[in-house]
Amino acid sequence: MLRRESFSPIQWLLLAIFTVYCLLPLWWVFTTMFKDNGQLFSTFGLWFSSPSHLLENLKTLFTRDDGIFTRWLLNSVVYAGATAVGSMLVSAMAGYAFSKFDFAGKRVIFTVILATIMVPSTALVLPIFLLMLKTGLLNTYWAVILPGLVNPFGLYLMRLFWDGGFPKELMEAARIDGAGEGTIFWNLGMPLVRGGLVTVGLFAFVGAWNNFFLPLVVVNRSELFPLTLGLSVWNQTSASSGREPIYTVIVLGALISILPLLIAFLSLGRYWQGGLSSGAVKG
Repeated sequence: MLRRESFSPIQWLLLAIFTVYCLLPLWWVFTTMFKDNGQLFSTFGLWFSSPSHLLENLKTLFTRDDGIFTRWLLNSVVYAGATAVGSMLVSAMAGYAFSKFDFAGKRVIFTVILATIMVPSTALVLPIFLLMLKTGLLNTYWAVILPGLVNPFGLYLMRLFWDGGFPKELMEAARIDGAGEGTIFWNLGMPLVRGGLVTVGLFAFVGAWNNFFLPLVVVNRSELFPLTLGLSVWNQTSASSGREPIYTVIVLGALISILPLLIAFLSLGRYWQGGLSSGAVKG
């Protein structure tokens, strides 16, 4: 770890500029939620204005369109939570299979799976749409959740954890003692790769929470929208429909939408940071 005196004044200056650059948009969002639309365009953008309209904006946010913002928030929790849990389980099982078992075409299959990481996610949306159309899953929660369960990077990461964190000798000893494969996987293996599970789960949660393009294609009922799509629709339709624009309310909703991500990272940070470091060493 670098000591403080190892940084030159120029490096400290550049670090300070970069920090301000990263925090400035968040500060703008924070100050904007206290304003109304008139103050948004007539006052300095990086400071508060008087009087404050925070309570009015909060009321509008949670009551507009019969309080659908709360429904969008719950939808995002369902989409992201189910995707994270499912992705962890699928990645853990697949990584376990590739790490501990030998089967025909193992290397080729694993290589093909990893190659799919290079395919842009937007290129997969049309095939996913057609698949959901054929299976009758359009405009359902499953249309958003199921595509996120397959996580090639999560598979790769979990294979690293299974390779380094669960030796085959322990498996063989458990088999000699009469343990079944399910017992070995769930009771012996999973606790040893907990860091990898949390890391995969967090990445999947963030990806699903910020997902916009897939829900835009596979759901068209407002009660199924996640926050990302719902706020975007509000932004596009509030002015065009003849209703009063609600830019500051949308900004407030965007700020609220990042709170679950902050809570997840702060509460599970010690697991995913350790997981990334351990995975890097094992890789």
